[in-house]
Amino acid sequence: PDADLDLTADSAGNAGFGSAGERCMAISAVVAVEPIGDELARKIHERMKKLKTGDGTKGTDMGPLVTKVHREKVASYVATGLNEGATLVEDGRNTSIDGASAGFWLGPTLFDHVKPSMSIYQDEIFGPVLSVIRVQSYEEGLKLITSQIYGNGTAIFTNDGGAARK
Repeated sequence: PDADLDLTADSAGNAGFGSAGERCMAISAVVAVEPIGDELARKIHERMKKLKTGDGTKGTDMGPLVTKVHREKVASYVATGLNEGATLVEDGRNTSIDGASAGFWLGPTLFDHVKPSMSIYQDEIFGPVLSVIRVQSYEEGLKLITSQIYGNGTAIFTNDGGAARK
């Protein structure tokens, strides 16, 4: 809760949507220790609205997904997240691209109030879909993160040196 939320939101957006979320160390989940969940989700969303999706040679922030099949798979996770009860804050499935007729476009997508049991948390989506999971304490967040089968990497945003060292 003591994190610089502007820095955290900037970093989450870059890590979640850079390379259309299709890089090995892209993130798909942000664990928010309450009471900052609402504010953090809002700040991430504000930054997402400024991202431009399109042809990477024309001053954009995010390009298309790699194949039609993969785009359909990622889009199916958005539908699944809705069916499982997550709050869809921003839906990138119908992103329109100025002057582009071809491409496997899917804009940045943000879910909030994601539960650890949901497939959008459990599975590696490998696309521009970011989920906010809320926990009540640092300890609950640490337990959640360490129980995830995909333990590629994590980052903590805090001004508390003790929490960072732990």
